[in-house]
Amino acid sequence: MREPRAIPTQDERAETTSARTPRAFESEAAVPHADVFSLTAEEMEAASVVPEPKRKGRFWRGLALWAGGTLVSLGLALAAERLIRDLFARYEWLGWAGLGVLGLFVLALVVLVAREVLGLLRLRTLDNLRDRAALAITGDNLPQARKITDELLSIYARRADLARARSGLETDTRSILDGAELVRVTERALMAPLDARARALTAASARRVALVTAVSPRALIDIAFVIFESFRLARNLADLYGARPGLFGFMRLISAILAHLAVTGGLILTDGVVEQLVGQGLATKLSARLGEGVVNGLMTVRVGIAAIRVVRPLPFAVLKSPVVADFIPELTRLDLDTKQNGQGR
Repeated sequence: MREPRAIPTQDERAETTSARTPRAFESEAAVPHADVFSLTAEEMEAASVVPEPKRKGRFWRGLALWAGGTLVSLGLALAAERLIRDLFARYEWLGWAGLGVLGLFVLALVVLVAREVLGLLRLRTLDNLRDRAALAITGDNLPQARKITDELLSIYARRADLARARSGLETDTRSILDGAELVRVTERALMAPLDARARALTAASARRVALVTAVSPRALIDIAFVIFESFRLARNLADLYGARPGLFGFMRLISAILAHLAVTGGLILTDGVVEQLVGQGLATKLSARLGEGVVNGLMTVRVGIAAIRVVRPLPFAVLKSPVVADFIPELTRLDLDTKQNGQGR
């Protein structure tokens, strides 16, 4: 007779296996809810930023420009070839003369293109130096600071007005073992004389704008002269700091200056200018035309300040950045002198 035994009605493995946690609980355990009240302002702003969509038309725009430029180049080449062939068919000496002129034109075009490329590269080099200098100051990177100093010395190697500054800087850099301090010493040695000349160029341009605005009979003349003087000031400042841009480089420089003015509020008189003008009582001392000259001169000053910050190869770490308020006394004194001379006559 068989002994009775208990037969389990459930598998033993099912007993040892723990119960599965619900999926909702798993997701909450894996990704805890963030406490909104514990987030900082920067984290909340970063969380609220929506990523910009990728521009899908950039490739097709570049392809269209490349194809159009190629077609135009081929058309010009065929037109030149047809012209030279017609000249040879008419007179042989005339064909050779036309071929020589075409060769000179191609040579001049190659030189101009090379100068434009070099101008763009110089602007990019100055931008890169400014960004690297800021990083070297923040991270106290001595090797990077030495590279920046060497590059600046090579850029200004042929400048006679910076000969004394270069020699003094080469002597001082041997004993400096701090990266941030090396960048600051380089700024004091090389940028101080250039900044002084940049301020003088900006002040002279603003004085010319204020004077022409005060005596010109037409508003159109004022606008034209302000635009011309702003462009000339931007070009002079770029040449002063070593950019020397060509046509396309100058267009890129102007776009960078306009972008800087847009970011910093270029069409608004900041730095306490309005308060100073009202506080000094200049509204009662200056006529309408003289006051307009002051305003136009200050706008030219803002263009000059923006150009300085765009083309300057080092950030303002030690030296003081120019502001609009620094040029107000000179402009107002010029307009007061102009008014007194007009009354004397």
